[in-house]
Order: sequence, then C-alpha cells, then structure tokens
Amino acid sequence: MADAAKVQNFELDLDEQAYGDDPLADRETDLYRGEYVMSFVEKWDELIDWRGRAESEGQFFIDILRARGKETVLDVAAGTGFHSVRLTEAGFNVTTADGSAAMVAKAFENGQARGLILKTVQADWRWLNRDIQGKYDAIICLGNSFTHLHEEHDRRRALAEFYAALKHDGILILDQRNYDAMLDHGFSTKHKYYYCGDRVTAEPEHVDEGLCRMKYSFPDGSDYTLNMCPIRKNYVRRLLTEAGFARVRTYGDFQETYAEDEPDFFIHVAEKSTLHVARWGGGAREAGEADVRDVAEDYYDSESADAFYSTVWGGQDLHVGCYEQTKDIKEASDVTVDRMIAKLPEFSADTRVLDIGAGYGGAMRRLIGQRGGQATCLNISEVQNDTNRHRNRTQGFSDTIRVVHGVFENIPEPDASYDIVWSQDAILHSDQRQTVLGEVWRVLKPGGLFVFTDPMQADDADPAGLQAVYDRLQLPSLGSFRFYREAAEALGFQTVEQEDLTHNLRAHYARVREDMLANREKLIESGASAEYLDKMAVGLENWVKAADAGNLAWGIQVFRKPD
Repeated sequence: MADAAKVQNFELDLDEQAYGDDPLADRETDLYRGEYVMSFVEKWDELIDWRGRAESEGQFFIDILRARGKETVLDVAAGTGFHSVRLTEAGFNVTTADGSAAMVAKAFENGQARGLILKTVQADWRWLNRDIQGKYDAIICLGNSFTHLHEEHDRRRALAEFYAALKHDGILILDQRNYDAMLDHGFSTKHKYYYCGDRVTAEPEHVDEGLCRMKYSFPDGSDYTLNMCPIRKNYVRRLLTEAGFARVRTYGDFQETYAEDEPDFFIHVAEKSTLHVARWGGGAREAGEADVRDVAEDYYDSESADAFYSTVWGGQDLHVGCYEQTKDIKEASDVTVDRMIAKLPEFSADTRVLDIGAGYGGAMRRLIGQRGGQATCLNISEVQNDTNRHRNRTQGFSDTIRVVHGVFENIPEPDASYDIVWSQDAILHSDQRQTVLGEVWRVLKPGGLFVFTDPMQADDADPAGLQAVYDRLQLPSLGSFRFYREAAEALGFQTVEQEDLTHNLRAHYARVREDMLANREKLIESGASAEYLDKMAVGLENWVKAADAGNLAWGIQVFRKPD
C-alpha cells in the first residue's frame, strides 16, 4: 500500500510529458501514466468544453442505459468526470474510475464543484476487478481511451476484465476515433462532437498503422501529445465478440445510420447477453418479441451467412439470377442486373442511384461501371458493408460508390435526392413494406424510377403452403405483385412494368441448394457451421416446394414518380 501511495503521489507531481529520444517509438500501454501530467489534466476541460459536449451528444448515453433498465454504471475511463457527473445527475449509481491518478483527482474536484461526491477509484483496466467491488449493469469506456492500449494482449485482457465486472445482462459502451478514415484517407474533422473547445485544436501529428500521435494545442501556446494505437472499427467489433459479448451495435457520431468515412468517432454498444430492446426506432419490446431488422442484421452479420454468400456468389451478389441461358449462379445474377439496367434511361455524370439492401454491392459496381453516375449502397449488415467497401477500393469505385449502414424503413438521405432507387431481393425482410415504399417515394426526385426485384407470394397463394417460408423469415407474409402495385399507386407512383419471371425463382433456389451441397466442406472451412448449412438446405428446399406449388412469384418491377 505504501508503494502504491508513492506511485500515486509521484503521478500527481508530474508536470511535463516525457517521451524517449524518439517519441514515435513510444508505443507502450504503460506510457499513459506519464502522458496525463497535472498541467495537461488542468487544461482537459478546456479541450472538452462540458457545455458544448453535453449539447453535442444530447441524451445518447442516458437513453441507451435507460432503455435497457440499467442503474449501476462503472465509468472506467472517467477522465475529468464529465460522463460520471452527467449520469449521476440523471439518476444513475456511478462509480468513477481511471488509470490516471491526476484524472481521478480532477474528476472528484469537478464533482464537488457541482455538489456531488463521486465514488472514485484509480484502476488499471488490465487488473480492474482487483480494484473494484461487485458487478455492474453497465460499463462505459469513452473518450477514445481504449486506444491507449497498444498491445493486443492488453486489449483482450481489458475486455475480459470488463466482461467479468458486468452482470449477466450487462452492457459495455466503448468508443474510438474513426481511425479507418484517418488511415485510408487522411485526417479530416467534420464535427466536434467530442472536443468542443472552440479555441483548442486536436490533430494528429503522425499517423501510421501502429501509432496515432495526437497533438492538442491550447490558446496560451502550450502543446501536449498522446500516443494512441489507431485500431480499426471492425477489429474492435471482432475483439468484443471474441471476448464473449453476444451482440455489438456500432454508431457513428451518435447516429444509427452513417456513411463510413463521415463520423469522427464510433461508439460500440456490446451486450453481454441478447436483450429484447428495439434498436431501430421504438422502445423496449416484450420479452421474446423480435424486431425483424434485428433478425436480418444478426443473420447477415453471422460468420456462417457471410461464408455461405461470399462463397456461393463470390462476395459480389445476393440476389436471384435469370437461368434461361446459364446454370452458373454468378452469370445468372449478372443477367438479372443487366435486365434491370436495360430498363433505365441514359445516365449523365450527375445521375444518382440508391441501392437499398445492397448486400456486397456487386450490382452497383456493374451498373456504375456500365453507365457512369454516382451510387449509394444502403445496407443493414456491417460485415457485408466492409466487403463492399473493400471491393470498391480494389476495383476503383471509391469515388463513385459510397456505402451507408442503415435500414430502408428510415433511409438516411434527403428528400428528392435520387434519380433512381434500386433494390434486389431485400424488401421481403421488412415487416413494414408500405413504409419502405414511402421512403423510396420521399428520396426519389420527380420523374425518378424505382426498379426492384423481390421474392414474393403469388397473388392467389395459399398461405398454409408458405408457412415454412414465413417461419424461416420470421414474418407473417410476403409481398406480391398486387400488393406492390396497389401500395405504390396509393402513394402516387405510376406502374411502368411488372415483368413476371417467376420460373427463375424456382431455378435459383434449386441451383443454390445444389451448389451449397456440392461445396459443403469448402463452406465449413470458410466459417459456415454444419448446423447452419443443414438448416439452409431445408430452407432452400422449402422455397423450391413452395414454387412448385405455385405459391411464389418473382420478377422485375418498375414504378415511376410523376414529374
């Protein structure tokens, strides 16, 4: 204890940052103790600007915690106490922790200044449970603090400590800078959600794959630095999953939907167990009640689904093909895309296309490659989005195709902003198809076209014959040619064409099942589980049987928004 006190006192006496002869070579986790010197800590609130920070993030963290019924919160990277104070004032039972003795002292002081006595503890995350007591409903690790951990074994150990300190249904909220954008495109701050001091700058002095050296410049001419590890978003998501968290939800600058390069910060919400909370707009659900968007996201984000679709279609497409002249799935998929393209008017360089439910983005690369213009891919699966972005970069489409994470029931795009909305075999996953059509109408310009395909039930389908398909999708029904025509026209759309190509739907599901069975071992090697493949085989067979019974429909549909 005496030795620990000496260490703490020593840290409180530090006033100047000390790096080695080569600051860029200092890539050690323990360096943080000598970075948060007292003179820097005293200026930290000037950097944050508590009022500006509160306005920028709003009720985001409070709402997340309240929606999940959380009461006890451990703030493991409390800094000068901003979130500890805000959450305490909001009624949460907060424990304030930080690895820096100077930060803990300043947080306690800030609490006192606001009439609060914070429960503070100095705790290094790698040995967190040694220094805290009990378990918590939630842990927050904010302010890009996790990137102080330079070694992977330290990151994994910290996450294991977080996991152990949570109750069985606890959640971890962890944020980070958008290092992906910084590493791939250079530093560009568009917002000041985190560092709101209007006279303070926070910019990287050096960035490489192993180090981001941030420089903080204050009005009095003083400068301070922090050596951080620029960990990528999906690497963090993977670490969280491997640490045992059942579900990870990622926000960009407090928004559910975002273009990948736009946010300054990502916020990960990791659930220790699956919670029955609506994540796409709405409050808590009854226990056991599923949101179909959650179902779709979890399915397409799974390793098994990604292995299946990326292998069967080569990581390009996810849609039904046209098999009149080929049995090859990729070739048939390309035929579908080409038939849809043929129904579109000529493009200019300014033509804008929105693909809702874009999957791996193969259709947009083929479309833009043939016609030019600009495209946006909106998709619910971040696993697929990452593949899409990678292929856009490697195939030369980074400047013409952007990828946005989100749902088509709430399209994160302005009114009347697109000439064409495109979709392939995605809307079936929605239980709000009328809402989807309304969103398409909203974002289309006058005179714009909506061209899409969707696996549907026949207009005269026997619902009993489709029950196995409904159960697989966790939906009570599918759309139909009649439904889409009537629903679209009710909004004001003009029906241009409904081309019935149903025979291809049966051929497609039979062909995919055949290919899956033939490549079973390869799929398992790629990450698909045997259980997943067995269920997929049954599911595909159910689609074939429903098609044989005349209960399914499919084709290319085109609707026009009048001028």
